[in-house]
This record gives sequence, C-alpha cells and structure tokens, in this order.
Amino acid sequence: MLVTLDTAYTDTTAADLRFALGLPPQPALRTMTVRLPAGDVELRLLGASHQIRFGAVDETLACLPAVTAPMPAVFERPGYRFAATVRRLAPAAFEDAVSDLRDRAGAGGHVLAGAFPGDRNALTVLAARAVPGGAEWWTAHAYPQTGELVMTETTVIRA
Repeated sequence: MLVTLDTAYTDTTAADLRFALGLPPQPALRTMTVRLPAGDVELRLLGASHQIRFGAVDETLACLPAVTAPMPAVFERPGYRFAATVRRLAPAAFEDAVSDLRDRAGAGGHVLAGAFPGDRNALTVLAARAVPGGAEWWTAHAYPQTGELVMTETTVIRA
C-alpha cells in the first residue's frame, strides 16, 4: 500500500539515522499489521523513518535526538540479524530506484510505503514476510537531496 503522508520528513541524510532496539512505540504517521504464522509484524512509518514491532523485538531506525547509536552495517544477537547498506546514486539511477520501489509498493502484499510531500522521490518503504520460525522484513529510505538510498534487511527467528 502506497500512501501520501501529510508531513515533511525530518531525517535528511543517511548519516542522521540512529538504530535502537527496545524503544517504546514512537508516534506513527501510518501503521500496518501483517499477520504471519509466527505472529504479527507491525510496520510503523514515522516522520523520522521507521519502527517495526514483532513479538519482543522493537526495531527503530530513525532520526531521534535521544538515540546516539548510529546505524550499523550489521547487528546480530541470537535470533536477530539486522543489515543495512547505503548507496549514493546519480540522479537518473536514483529516480529509477525510487520508481522501482514505488512499483513494488503498489504491487500489494505486505508492503507499507509512505511518500513525503515536496519531492516525489522522498519515500520510505516497509515490507514483511514469513520465514520458517519467524519473520523477515526489509526497508528502503530514499533521500532525494543527497541521492542516498538506505536499504535494510532484518530476520527474526523465535526460539
């Protein structure tokens, strides 16, 4: 589902993103609950990026002044793996990548995408799916002012 959000985004570059586990629910602009065999995944679009909740896992990647941990390339603990990449793209490649993300969001399934006003290429996409014994999700954060595309992948296996 692709929605147009009624707020400007507050994180403006990949370097502004902070990573946290265990934060309480942050104010969300839009949410979607994805029902999977291992439990519900709550996708939360924030004005400052995203939060995803699955069982005891509360993953937040956002521009939050109180959080000091930068976004890691990889973070692992038993039953949990987070990985992130940042790509800086030329304008045409960036527009093509965002167009592809819009197509994926519009194709249905367990996808929640938020388009921010002011720039067609300011987009955040969250998607979840079942994996044996748990859930997996990916996110994309597009920053048109810097041409950065941040992609994350998380897998959670319940013990």
